[in-house]
Amino acid sequence: MNWKNVLVIVALCFLPISMAAQANILNAKKPEDIGVKTEAQIAQDNDAPLAYGYVDDRDILWSKTVWETIDLDERVNFPLYYPTDTIGIGADRRSLYHVLMKNIKNGKLTDVYTDSYFTEKRKFGDLTATLQKVDTTDLGYEQYNAGEEISEEFINKRDLDAADIEEYRIKGIWFFDKRQGELKYRLLGIAPVAPDVNFIDDESVDPNANKVELFWVWYPSARQILHEAKVFNNRNSAQPITYDMLLNARRFNGVIYKEDNVHGDRKIDDYIFDNALFQLLEANRIKETIRDREQDMWAY
Repeated sequence: MNWKNVLVIVALCFLPISMAAQANILNAKKPEDIGVKTEAQIAQDNDAPLAYGYVDDRDILWSKTVWETIDLDERVNFPLYYPTDTIGIGADRRSLYHVLMKNIKNGKLTDVYTDSYFTEKRKFGDLTATLQKVDTTDLGYEQYNAGEEISEEFINKRDLDAADIEEYRIKGIWFFDKRQGELKYRLLGIAPVAPDVNFIDDESVDPNANKVELFWVWYPSARQILHEAKVFNNRNSAQPITYDMLLNARRFNGVIYKEDNVHGDRKIDDYIFDNALFQLLEANRIKETIRDREQDMWAY
């Protein structure tokens, strides 16, 4: 038996594992059976996110907190953006914004805040002004001035949806674990960013100056929710990954726009004005400083 036959046999042994990721699609007798796992599959699944190891404060030799922007126009970041339309697609495929909003609405995701410092908590009802615009037409104002009740047809409502999300902003901390002797990253928060809903259809407003953070989610409390939501895998659709795996493995491209500093955590564009190239170079300088930190620790 040559090595080619050995490799084929090994590949065939792993084939059922790959096919099982489609959750009963080959054994389904009806379309309703697709995605429904058997009791044996449920028992064998280790359906929980990989737990973070405990890190004692005394083991953190050095740390740096950074804020990054994930631009959804970049191809590598498409898994966070698509699908934007849920009509005509399976319930197992949803964009990150759909996953977050669904769980905020049903109350499973409660650690939602107004800023990246997680000081002021918000509920779904408190986010209405950020996520929805309600406008009355001229005919509606005429009814109101006449003392009549405004008809629903004269009230325009504009809700933000997944297609409106332009980027995500994340907050994380890089730290050197002296016990294990390596540089690590821990994601702390994530926020969807979209144009201000009150001016989203106004062409006179600069789109780049009209972006707002809708809310911030404390990431550790959302890990189980993001673990249950799957991301489409371009290389192998039989092996989808989870949003938690994608984010923790940093399978995206992010650009640093702020770091913790003595100037009150000022942003890069606060001290480098109107020069996108120099801002990008400054972001890369901060990133390289963090990467070099691990090597410097081992330099004697």
